[in-house]
Amino acid sequence: MGFLSASTGLTRYRLPDDVGDDVLAEIPRRLKSFAFVDIDQSMEERSFGWVCFDDLLDVDWATAGPEKGPYLAFSLRLDTRRVPPAVFKKHWMIALRERQAQLAQEGKKFVPKDQKTELREQVRQKLLMRSLPIPAVFDVVWSVRDNRVYLATTNGKIRTLFEDLFARTFQAELEPLTPVSLGLEMLGAGAEGRLTSFEGSIFIPAREAAQ
Repeated sequence: MGFLSASTGLTRYRLPDDVGDDVLAEIPRRLKSFAFVDIDQSMEERSFGWVCFDDLLDVDWATAGPEKGPYLAFSLRLDTRRVPPAVFKKHWMIALRERQAQLAQEGKKFVPKDQKTELREQVRQKLLMRSLPIPAVFDVVWSVRDNRVYLATTNGKIRTLFEDLFARTFQAELEPLTPVSLGLEMLGAGAEGRLTSFEGSIFIPAREAAQ
């Protein structure tokens, strides 16, 4: 789900330090330096990088630049190629039986361990070549005026991937905006003790046990 969808989950960040004008002037070049690389014609299992906000296939920003008024908008694209375990098991069994039949003709009863390992890898690579990568796109909006960054997902693994790629692209570390950090921004450092001492509460009465 992206920011143009009817609803979406998002993660908010802030940049503790101002990003220099030299970095902001190089945003298009930096995005292209870490742009997504297609893996359709390879056996790579994963690829990720930046793409145009308006077109997930555009890694040159020919459709539209990242500048959207006072915002910068681009997307993180992640393609993953997976072989379902049941599919691998089936083809592994077929390949193993074929190898066993070949060895039986040579008077051998067992497939050596190293040959099994090699055969498993051959089967995995063969299936990977026949499997198409599944694309996923996560929109990013960067409010340059107030150093806020919004990522259209709450998935922990995607957040970690995004934070690392953002830091490498722009040489800037992101800080997640938690309720405590927002409270400190509004109330000042003197309120830290009060904010961190809050405990969770249940506002809906627990359902009584069935009689």
